[in-house]
Amino acid sequence: MATATVARHGLAHFMDLELIKNSIAAQPVSRRQSLHLFNHRYYYHKPCPVVASMNGCQGNSRDRVPIGSIETRTFPAVQSPALATATLNLAISELKANPPLFSSGILRLQVPIQEQIEAIDWLHCQHQILPRCYFSGRRQSKDFTEVTNGNGYQNYNNLISVAGVGSAVLFRNVHPFQYNDWKSIKRFLSASCPLIRAYGAIRFDARANISSEWEAFGSFYFIIPQVELDELDGCSMLATTIAWDNALSWTWEQAVDAVEATMTQISSNVKKLSKEVTRSFIIRNSHTPCKMHWDLAVERALQIISRSSSPLIKVVLARSSKIVIANDINPISWLAYLQVKGENAYQFCLQPPNAPAFIGNTPEQLYHRKFLGISSEAIAGTRARGGSMALDLQIQLDLLSSPKDHLEFTIVRENIRKKLEAVCDRIVVEPNKTIRKLPILQHLYARLAGELRSEDDEFNILSSLHPTPAVCGFPTEEARLLITESEVFDRGMYAGPVGWFGGGESEFAVGIRSALVEKGLGALIYAGTGIVKGSNPSLEWDELELKTSQFTKLLKLEDPSRQK
Repeated sequence: MATATVARHGLAHFMDLELIKNSIAAQPVSRRQSLHLFNHRYYYHKPCPVVASMNGCQGNSRDRVPIGSIETRTFPAVQSPALATATLNLAISELKANPPLFSSGILRLQVPIQEQIEAIDWLHCQHQILPRCYFSGRRQSKDFTEVTNGNGYQNYNNLISVAGVGSAVLFRNVHPFQYNDWKSIKRFLSASCPLIRAYGAIRFDARANISSEWEAFGSFYFIIPQVELDELDGCSMLATTIAWDNALSWTWEQAVDAVEATMTQISSNVKKLSKEVTRSFIIRNSHTPCKMHWDLAVERALQIISRSSSPLIKVVLARSSKIVIANDINPISWLAYLQVKGENAYQFCLQPPNAPAFIGNTPEQLYHRKFLGISSEAIAGTRARGGSMALDLQIQLDLLSSPKDHLEFTIVRENIRKKLEAVCDRIVVEPNKTIRKLPILQHLYARLAGELRSEDDEFNILSSLHPTPAVCGFPTEEARLLITESEVFDRGMYAGPVGWFGGGESEFAVGIRSALVEKGLGALIYAGTGIVKGSNPSLEWDELELKTSQFTKLLKLEDPSRQK
């Protein structure tokens, strides 16, 4: 009886694979959603060193020739990740026999799965394939994406989160993120292929020296994943992306071989990841700066702010906390726990090869663009949530009526308004000031929206909005200089833009409430607080403790053996 059951299962699996193979073979060689053939001006590009993928920022990117072909192919929906993986492998084999005619291009192959698989569960099962990335938008957002099931019927599914491994294209450099770098990324994107996206982050201050723990990230780090799992509302989708460019010394044959190599490492056995992190004792816990040096830095900032000759109104000072625990910290497990607590917040992970993972759970949006429409948010002022409804309301009223927090918030909101007005025709601020409540914190909040005059203005928005007064201070340059003088650690991507670029849409959060986590070495947890007239060093330290508590509460305070 058992043998017959196994035989039926094997026959059913074989028949499914045959159906997949036939459906692939029946598809035309070229089903393009978009084809880009522009003018015939060509430019010389220096070849970049290739290991597993090309660096799309190498060479002379000024007026770079557009990509020859940008395409998405969607196959019939299947029932499981294993069948989706088989579909993609067969499709890649078919492609090897029918190479494209273009010297450059990017091709996404996607297979809907009739099961909702959490992207973070899939990522956890990929056995440390690097680089890797993860991005989850706010759970209540309506980020609708059009998906075709392969039979001509279109569904609109809420895209919840994306996990990716490998890099079809890598964008990294040590120089500050510039307009040409942005154009290099946009070159591989198209509004007609909305799920081809570049995920990554930019340093808080590209002019500061890069420390060893941040070295692999460079000044900016973006990847278009080779393989990704898109978690949708009620279903999911497995996709692979092949990108090639002869001008960057990365041919079609090399790109296909690299994708095949990554696909051999992909696990289709997705297990549910526990959202509870195994508690462990803290062996070492140190802060940079320590409490004494923090107090001195805040007092010095207050003295500068109080000078009549100083234009400085606000500066955001930060702290790096080194945590070493008795066992390894798994960054994906921590991220899964943050996701449970992450209502109304973004969760992210970015990890290059041979580097720690940068993870976070941030409430702060830098901007969201959909075609010409753009929005941003002002967040400042922090209080804990109350243990009861009455206490929570009392804390809320205290935050709303606090002159110090009102000043800090007004600086942030008006600065964002001014930056948007420079590239938008009309700005709407609604609400003007309210409370945003998170599971353990609450903040003052406002939303600003406008319409860009041109999509090229997106780079101006990104470069002008960052850094916001919420993470740097005001005026920006004076605050940045004081941060450089005061802080003795490298912020890296902490408080920098983290998110994604797409063809017709982009979204970036501010990389706060974040940590750099490396297996075997523990974690660096980052937090900052705004210093304005009326700030108290001890109260600001308490705010740092509150902001880092979402990480530290996962652990015990100290190993009992060390206490003895």
